[in-house]
Amino acid sequence: MVTGGGRGRRRQRRGAGGLVPDAALQHAGRNPSQKTINKYWTPQTAKLNFDDFCIILRKEKPTSKAELLKSFKQLDVNDDGSILHTDLYKLLTKRGEKMTREEVNAIVNLADVNADGKFDYIKFCKLYLTTNEQCLKTALEKLEVDSKLKRQHFGSHIEASPEREPSPVPKPSPRIMRRSDEDTFTNKGDTRSSLLATTRKFKTSVSFTVTMGANSNRNSKLTEPNSVKEWQCVQSKGCFFLEEDGEIVSHQYRMQIAQRCMVYLTIKPLNLSQAEGKPSPWLSVDTALYILKENESQANLQLMCFTELQNREVFGWTGELAPGMYWLIPSTTGCRLRKEGQAVAEEAQLVYRDETGGLLLTQEFRSTLSDIFEVIDLDGNGLLSLEEYNFFELRTSGEKCDEDAWAVCRENFDTKKNELTRRGFMDLNLVEANDREGDPRDLWVTLHAMGYNKALELTEACPFVIDVYADKCKPRIKAVHMEACSGQLEKAVCKSVLSKGDAKVMDGYEDIIVHTYTCDTWITSVIENKSDNKAIIHISNELSRNCVNNRGLNIFAVEVAPKSAMVCQHVMPLNGQQEWMSHCVYSLIS
Repeated sequence: MVTGGGRGRRRQRRGAGGLVPDAALQHAGRNPSQKTINKYWTPQTAKLNFDDFCIILRKEKPTSKAELLKSFKQLDVNDDGSILHTDLYKLLTKRGEKMTREEVNAIVNLADVNADGKFDYIKFCKLYLTTNEQCLKTALEKLEVDSKLKRQHFGSHIEASPEREPSPVPKPSPRIMRRSDEDTFTNKGDTRSSLLATTRKFKTSVSFTVTMGANSNRNSKLTEPNSVKEWQCVQSKGCFFLEEDGEIVSHQYRMQIAQRCMVYLTIKPLNLSQAEGKPSPWLSVDTALYILKENESQANLQLMCFTELQNREVFGWTGELAPGMYWLIPSTTGCRLRKEGQAVAEEAQLVYRDETGGLLLTQEFRSTLSDIFEVIDLDGNGLLSLEEYNFFELRTSGEKCDEDAWAVCRENFDTKKNELTRRGFMDLNLVEANDREGDPRDLWVTLHAMGYNKALELTEACPFVIDVYADKCKPRIKAVHMEACSGQLEKAVCKSVLSKGDAKVMDGYEDIIVHTYTCDTWITSVIENKSDNKAIIHISNELSRNCVNNRGLNIFAVEVAPKSAMVCQHVMPLNGQQEWMSHCVYSLIS
């Protein structure tokens, strides 16, 4: 790309601690990419226990010889079982999870698979699979020699006795344990198999039952202040993005209020262009906004309010705010924004050649790029600033475009007031397609990162728009981060539910409290553990009707750390046009 953004560029191969899952997976016969490692080993991850490791192995299947050969054959222009070293360097250092030249040198210097300036990928596949099998065999031999090694290296795994073999039924994916946080409200969730939980004795249980009518409006409806049209308004757009592991990331904002005033805030899904008669999945995604005030530092944030009132797809809040700096943290439950269940059968065409052989973008792809432009144009002025463009670059490539590269961009593409126009954005993508000689793979990397599937449908993202009105001064709002919806948000949700929700104490265990908050659209439960010991809570939604939760499981268990609270689950109606009933049983496991 001309701007030097490096879309599709590989991120740092190994971060702090990253060698642990990488080496362990290699010993188990896998060869994980950095993208795979990042799914399970984040900067906050302290450890993976043996159960976690086994689940990763079940999810990350070893690469087969047929898959390897198929990938290499796409690069074999002469169909002779080999690839020129010059082509290999170009492909491995410029596409996908890019390798360094030193890493490619290590491959081309393998005597067994290289000769006459060519890389014999058929021999390489055999060598690769043999090495993987040997790593797995060696690891198993070591474990058999000393079974204590298993406990030492893989944590909490309990070996089965000879009399009783472990259940062969696979467990659902766990939430990876993260380092303890000094803050009161800490996410310590660790989803466990219902089979594991039900083998233990329940000490006590509490249950909540909530029945809601179709399109229920139990709470007060969101209404605009009478004089809001005379108030000063600012607007910013943003987007929720669904990661490969199901985690949700979004823009986060800082807002400045110059003097005490009445404020009216709303958040709603952004209405983009839609195919006639075709439902737009993101418009049904729930949105909320948590407002936190800075007290002395950005680390010391006080929850002020959240947008709990609703008018159709709009959620809002009206109240008085003192002068100061505030954080606006968008939230969605994850009940509606989730991974697609079915793969798209036919891939949309992105580029084509005209009668002169020139490369052009298809009308369908141009329409999609226009929608992407709308999403990343955060201030809605019809132009992309460097700051706005860099949110896009960070999302699609993990890198920023610097001032020098932006100057080159302004020289080569249509700009206005030093900002990129919609036409310039289209031309920039056309240049990228030409740089790849019409190969659309890097374009698809961008599209997938922005939430589009192979049919160019926006299914794994939800763009939104935030409006802030104030009666005495004009607020200032600025997007400052794009981060996972956790951390401060988790604490804010916990605090809001603890202050507004219904609470039930576990019978005989007054230090274990289940809090449930119900609004028109969803139900959120938080488990508070005031004791000095961890608590394992088994959750069953089996008797619920027309419901879906953000965990995707009817039965699961969570581990709540001492002196902490955690969001247990969010529940929404599967079909909002019909009555829904949430019946949840929380049981303390001994």
